[in-house]
Amino acid sequence: MLFFVFFSLISYGNPQLRAADDQLLMVLSEEINREMDALSKLETPPYYIDYRVDDIRARAYKVSFGSLVAENESRSRGLTAVVRVGGYDFDNTHDFKGNYAMPEQMEVYSAILPLEDNPDAIKQVLWRITDKAYKNAAGTYSSLKNNEDITRNDTGLPDFSKEEPSVYVEEPAIQEAIDKEYWTDRLKDYTAVFSDDSLIFHCEAGLNILQARKYFVSTEGTRIAQNTGYAQVQFMVAIQHKEGTVLPLRKSYTARTASELPAHDVILKELKAIHGKLTEMRQAPLAEPYAGPAILSPAAAGVFFHEIFGHRIEGHRLQSFDDGQTFKEKVGDAVLPKHFQVISDPGLKEWNGQYLIGEYQYDDQGVKAQRVQVVENGLLKSFLMSRRPMKEFTSSNGHGRAQASYAPVSRQSNLLIESSRGLEDEDLRKMLIKACKKQGREYGYYFKEVVGGLTFTDRYNANVFNINPTEVYRIYVDGRPDELVIGVELIGTPLTMFSNILAAGKKQDVFTGFCGAESGHIPVSTIAPAIFVEKIETQKTPEYESKSPLLPNPTKKKTEK
Repeated sequence: MLFFVFFSLISYGNPQLRAADDQLLMVLSEEINREMDALSKLETPPYYIDYRVDDIRARAYKVSFGSLVAENESRSRGLTAVVRVGGYDFDNTHDFKGNYAMPEQMEVYSAILPLEDNPDAIKQVLWRITDKAYKNAAGTYSSLKNNEDITRNDTGLPDFSKEEPSVYVEEPAIQEAIDKEYWTDRLKDYTAVFSDDSLIFHCEAGLNILQARKYFVSTEGTRIAQNTGYAQVQFMVAIQHKEGTVLPLRKSYTARTASELPAHDVILKELKAIHGKLTEMRQAPLAEPYAGPAILSPAAAGVFFHEIFGHRIEGHRLQSFDDGQTFKEKVGDAVLPKHFQVISDPGLKEWNGQYLIGEYQYDDQGVKAQRVQVVENGLLKSFLMSRRPMKEFTSSNGHGRAQASYAPVSRQSNLLIESSRGLEDEDLRKMLIKACKKQGREYGYYFKEVVGGLTFTDRYNANVFNINPTEVYRIYVDGRPDELVIGVELIGTPLTMFSNILAAGKKQDVFTGFCGAESGHIPVSTIAPAIFVEKIETQKTPEYESKSPLLPNPTKKKTEK
C-alpha cells in the first residue's frame, strides 16, 4: 500500500569543495576502503559496499488553542549500510518468481553514528555494521546460488546497474537562527482565530524545521555530501457536523527556510477563511455515492497523478513479480490524451517562486538527478529508475530514494503534469455541465481541496486508489449556486480513470507532501493543472462520530451556528 500525506534545504556552497575538507566524509571514505580491502580476501568477497549517512537537525513547536504544548530540538546521525556479494549480474538481492520477500530491504543495515567527528568512534560503528551486513549478504548469496527456483523463473536481467562514480561536495549549510518567542507567538495568533468558537474542539498549529546533510560513499568511488531541508507551518482544525461526524481541515505552508514562509498576515487571512469554511461545512449535506463527470482542482489533480500514475511508473515495481505492472508493456502506447506531458525533474528547485520539496542533486544511490520525460504527447516514453534494471531501461536516471535506514528503490521527486491545450476554468465548467446533461446527471462534482490518498499496485489486492478530499462542491446543471457537501471519497481503478480524462486547465499549482512506500517516507512535490474527467466514482467516507460534551466549555461563550 502506498500513500501520500499532506502535512506534510538549504543548499549553499561550492560543489568543488574537496572531500578531505569534510571530516565525516573522510572517515567514511577511509573505513569503506579498509573494509573492502579486508573482505576482498575472503572466499566469497563483496563486490560493492556503500554507506549513507543522514545528519539531521530538527526543531519543532506545537501550539493548541493559544498555548505552547510541545517543543523539540534534536540532532541525529543515521547510518545505512549496504553490502552486495556476487556480481552486478547476480547478487544477494536477486529476485525471482515465487519470492515474496523484499530483497533490498532485507539486505540493509542501519545504526546511529556519533555526533562528534571522532574518527575512532565512528569507525567502530562502521566496522560492526559492515561485518553484520557482509555475513548476512554472504549467507543469502549462498542460498540463492543453490535455489532451483531461480533457474526455472529467472528474468535474465542484472541485479545492479553499473554507473559512473561521482564526486560532489557542498559546503556545510549555515544553520538558520530561529527566534523561538517570535514563532510561538505567531502560532498562538493562528490558533486564536478559532479559540472563541465553542464548536471548534481541536485546533493545532505547528512549525517544523529540518536541516540535513546527506552523505554517500561507495566502493565504486562515489563521494557525495549535499544539503537539504525545509521549513513547514502546519494546521489541523476540526469541527463537529450537526449530525455528529467529525470534520477536520488541514493546511500547510512549505519553504526552504522559516524566513521564506508566507508573511504572518497572509497566513492569518487564509486561516480566517478556513474558519468560515468549517462553519459552512458543519451545515453541509452528506453526499451520496456518485458516478459521473467531475473537475479536479490543481491540488486534487496533483494528488491524483501522484497516487494513480506516479507509483505505476516507478521502475522497481514493474520488475517485481508481485506487482500489477500496469504500464510495463505500454511503452510507446497512448496512456493519456495526446496533449498531456508528464515529466519528473528532481533538479527543479522551485516553480513560480514556490519551493519544491522533492528536489535534490544526487539520489540516495549516489546517481546524478536527471529530468525524465515519462509521457510525451500522451505516449508513455520512460520510467523512473533506480539501480535495479528492467528490460529496455538498464541504467538509473537518479530516482533511487529512501528514508534513513531503508534501502533505496525508484521513487517520485518533482512530478510535472502539463497540457499543450489548457482551458480556462469557465470552459472546464461548461464541459462538466454538458457531460452531466448527456449522462442525465443533476449535478457534477468539483474537488477543490484534498488531504492525501493511497493506492495499491500489487497483484494480491484490487488495483484501486482512494483520494481523500476535504472540500467538494456540487455544480448543478440548472444554474443553482454551487453546493458544498461532505463525506466524499474519490475511488476507482487507474486505467479506467486515465481513459476518462478529457481536458486540462491552464493554471497549474503545487502540491507538497510526504510519500510513504517500501523505502520509507520521502518529500515530494507535484505540479498539475485542473483536469476534467468524464466519469469518476465516489463513496461515502467513514463516519467518526463524537458525542458533544455534557458540560459547557468553561472558557468560551456558547456559539450557535
